[in-house]
Amino acid sequence: MQEEQVILVDREDRERGTMGKMEAHRSGELHRAFSVFVFTPDGKLILQRRAAYKYHSPGLWTNTCCSHPRMGETALEAAHRRLGEEMGFDTPLEEIFHFIYKEQVGELIEHELDHVFIGTFAGEPVLNPAETDGWKAVSLEDLRRDVAQHPENYTVWFRICLEQVLNRFETATLPLT
Repeated sequence: MQEEQVILVDREDRERGTMGKMEAHRSGELHRAFSVFVFTPDGKLILQRRAAYKYHSPGLWTNTCCSHPRMGETALEAAHRRLGEEMGFDTPLEEIFHFIYKEQVGELIEHELDHVFIGTFAGEPVLNPAETDGWKAVSLEDLRRDVAQHPENYTVWFRICLEQVLNRFETATLPLT
């Protein structure tokens, strides 16, 4: 089975080629990623707990879904694909910003240009047990408090962009329903 490829990019998100996902995470090459934050109609954020066998950050809570686009796939197309694959639903999404981060995660280096999407969803997720061990919908107040008190329970990328997402969601007038 061929290793999944990630799209290498420069700081302006221009493609530079591809590399195996594990190789990119071992060497710290900047590559394209996305993070999806889906809210319930009453404003709670739907979180997932990463499956225990994941190659990094297993068992940690994180945003609704995240991954890497495939070559020839936009970040938005990939976000919709992975939302269905991980959480068993799809919903309209809106890109609200992107950012670059570089963090050591165990033996690996997360160096990503991360496109961040938000949306809303009123149903129940149907989890893929190969991807996630659980989900919960959390009020923004409770989430802020828990992340501040227990940051070790959350993925690094989630902690980095959470406040930006919440600030934009709280002031959004986007047609997300």
